[in-house]
Amino acid sequence: MQAFSHVPNLNTSSPIFRSSSSIPRPHKLTRFAVRCAYHSDSFHFPNGVGATRADWQSSCAILSGKVFSQHQYSDDKSEPSFASDHLAASVNGHKTSLDLNIVPLDKNGKLQPPSKPPPQKPLTITDLSPAPMHGSQLRVAYQGVPGAYSEAAAGKAYPNCEAIPCDQFEVAFQAVELWIADRAVLPVENSLGGSIHRNYDLLLRHRLHIVGEVQLPVHHCLLALPGVRKEYLTRVISHPQALSQCENTITKLGLNVTREAVDDTAGAAEYIATNNLRDTAAIASARAAELYGLNILADGIQDDSSNVTRFVMLAREPIIPRTDRPFKTSIVFAHEKGTSVLFKVLSAFAFRNISLTKIESRPHRSSPIRLVDDANVGTAKHFEYLFYVDFEASMAEVRAQNALAEVQEFTSFLRVLGSYPMDMTPWCPSTGD
Repeated sequence: MQAFSHVPNLNTSSPIFRSSSSIPRPHKLTRFAVRCAYHSDSFHFPNGVGATRADWQSSCAILSGKVFSQHQYSDDKSEPSFASDHLAASVNGHKTSLDLNIVPLDKNGKLQPPSKPPPQKPLTITDLSPAPMHGSQLRVAYQGVPGAYSEAAAGKAYPNCEAIPCDQFEVAFQAVELWIADRAVLPVENSLGGSIHRNYDLLLRHRLHIVGEVQLPVHHCLLALPGVRKEYLTRVISHPQALSQCENTITKLGLNVTREAVDDTAGAAEYIATNNLRDTAAIASARAAELYGLNILADGIQDDSSNVTRFVMLAREPIIPRTDRPFKTSIVFAHEKGTSVLFKVLSAFAFRNISLTKIESRPHRSSPIRLVDDANVGTAKHFEYLFYVDFEASMAEVRAQNALAEVQEFTSFLRVLGSYPMDMTPWCPSTGD
């Protein structure tokens, strides 16, 4: 038996932990005992969310905090004592591993007889609503600083989200894996610059799932400090993709500048404003100019007005595929028997009338070279590749399930990165808005 005399109230929804001196002291302390029975091995508790000793200990801690919070503001002796006898331990609205029966102790440490159970409380809308994730807003991690295009993509996918900036794409993945964020937004391809290979490698390295996509029109601007003219510029900095998307336009402007790559577009604007660089311009969004106090020297400098970047949304758990709206599925696979296997894989989709929207090859890092010995011509070296494929079908459809079952027969590795709704928003050319 373990006694609890003073345990602070545990608030699982708040990230702020307060010191013990800031917790109000009760006028009257009541000692409680928790009847405990556990085994050192893992075992299953009916209707529980966990099955280990650690889960049981968490239940004890949370439940004892609930008991203390029930009594810390009450000094009325007429209050029924059964409030502590029938508390249901819960975490985020779910029942915990054990139903722990808490029994109050008198001053001599003896057990008090349990009182009558209270009448059942009517259900409220709170009981029927799911527990919120990290509060009322969804937290979305993105690479860059405020004003980045990834932030705009996060706002388009989740309009009321709390955007969390990260300095690297790897950090955005880790933010979701460590429960710091609920989603991550990741650019994977651009209509002008092509695929972002680094992010495809990260998709394979981490175990997050694609749960959605957003196609965002990109509108680039040439930004500089107030009072700076284009003739004074000697350098233009931005993300490598942004530099490649504006290469022809910068040449047509007659700028004799060097081009330098930085981590992100909005970060380039912030760097110029912070260091007061009057000979440097940045390629970024109009919102970045507003945030960092820069002037727009040239508007819409992308080489093609139909400049669109595709972003994918990542989560710790996959979503349930559906068939009532258009879905897209992303997979990655590898094979060990030459290019003929690739033809068989593509045929599995063609025979079932499944349209492929993308196919991308990346070198296989674990075994990049394959040696083929031939007695007549000697030893040949071939590159080994991973193939990323997007196709228009939901994993809830039988034809998609059968296609992947056939693909698995010809491949040495197959992984479904996600099955998610397609972005069906009307397309329009990039504008300043």
